[in-house]
Amino acid sequence: MLGGLSVFAFKTSSRFLKLLTAFSGAYLLAICFLEIIPEIYTGQNTMTIGLFILGGFFIQLFLDFLSKGVEHGHEHEHRDCEGHENHNISAIAVMIGICIHSFLEGMPLADAFNAENMRNTLLTGIVIHNIPISIVLVGLLLQSGKQKRTAFILLCVFALSSPLGTLTSHLIGKELIGNIDFFFSITMAMVVGIFLHISTTILFETDDQHHFNFYKLLSIILGAGVAILLAQNII
Repeated sequence: MLGGLSVFAFKTSSRFLKLLTAFSGAYLLAICFLEIIPEIYTGQNTMTIGLFILGGFFIQLFLDFLSKGVEHGHEHEHRDCEGHENHNISAIAVMIGICIHSFLEGMPLADAFNAENMRNTLLTGIVIHNIPISIVLVGLLLQSGKQKRTAFILLCVFALSSPLGTLTSHLIGKELIGNIDFFFSITMAMVVGIFLHISTTILFETDDQHHFNFYKLLSIILGAGVAILLAQNII
């Protein structure tokens, strides 16, 4: 909410947004390899977990068609060939894409799962990741001609998507007393697949001139470094 509301108060530079997105992508990738993947493979069928990771990857690939890459921090110039603003952007498609994405991210956060440290790591990753998403979302809605009130309402819907996923997972978990660890593992595996798609897309894309900016590299190193320090309980 704070990330999205900041758009109403001041303009966030495109360069800063790209660096923030790079930081979040590196952080997500690092926590996947350092903490989440080792945890979900412990005591579980490796083929099953691998399939759900792959499934999450392709789910996000599909969601990208709806959201137009908002999860990657992509800003879009919606103008026609004469330079006039084009208001035909489908806010509904974008909202469906990012809300499903956010809903799935929130599922492993349910307190029915006995993995408090893992939940805290995941929550931190989601928060960092959703800041640039919310900024791009509100900017995109305003640029496409939506009223500020409409943009605010849609921002609220997006903000509620992850908590709704957590609540749904909690309710399902109550009915799966005997298989709660497996349910946690498969939901986390799907989130890992989503994170891997998003983070690799962010880290490997270049600008229009195919340059890999030094400051982006620095942001990536910083994001991975923070994840490593947190994993070692240094910070």
